[in-house]
Amino acid sequence: MNRSFIPAQTVIREIIPENDQISTFRIEIIDKTILFTFLPGQFLMISVPHCGEAAISISSSPDALPLIDLSIRRAGKLTTAIHAMKKGAQLGIRGPFGTAFPVETFAARNLLFVAGGIGLAPLKSVIDHCLFQNGVEEDAVLSISLLYGSRSPSDIAFQRVINEWQEQGIDVHLTVDEKDEHWNGAVGRVTELLDDTRTANNTTALVCGPPVMIRSVIDRLKALGCEDTDIFITLERHMKCGMGLCGHCHLDSKLICTDGPVFSVSALTTMDVMELC
Repeated sequence: MNRSFIPAQTVIREIIPENDQISTFRIEIIDKTILFTFLPGQFLMISVPHCGEAAISISSSPDALPLIDLSIRRAGKLTTAIHAMKKGAQLGIRGPFGTAFPVETFAARNLLFVAGGIGLAPLKSVIDHCLFQNGVEEDAVLSISLLYGSRSPSDIAFQRVINEWQEQGIDVHLTVDEKDEHWNGAVGRVTELLDDTRTANNTTALVCGPPVMIRSVIDRLKALGCEDTDIFITLERHMKCGMGLCGHCHLDSKLICTDGPVFSVSALTTMDVMELC
């Protein structure tokens, strides 16, 4: 049975609110004969009968299988239907699809993650995987830093997880566009956090967020001396099939669902980068 076309049924084991608009749905495939695995950065096509289907990044590490985390922002008919579901409800999934971050090359590297909003979700998969792999000496990364921007303090997602990451030694810097009376942290765009960032020669940068943010971060990372081969981005487009059949997710000459969603900047043309505006 081809799981690229036929959804596997999953059950929601847990629902974790991240903010007013985002919740993480922890699911498990019901049919235990299905051998499912994925790599950090890949995505699933999620479906609900009579509500449609959409591409959702996997926000958990492969090391957490058989549980799979999907961090979903309420934005339309399908995602609103999912947010109305309770523990024990079922979701259909196809996949995994797309390219992944080259985690096999991260040993003995300094990792710099730059995220905006829900863009932290696919990067979370990588961070959790690297923390797990750090228990194996030869696969350990040198350091992990995270720069994360949100519109307001209440929009910060994964706060509980971020606290746990800090306890595990990750250098975390948060910023918001607009502060409230309780916020004592940085105010401004996430690119401004890069003004105080120093990158070593062996730094790999991973970026996800709104397209305009991604382009600005790429420019700033290059100014800091990062090579195109050491900058990886993950992109979103409206996807209908996930397999390169419909062409809805094109980026110039590329398809996000099959050529991406993870790209090294060295693999992008000037026109590709221009389309990130």
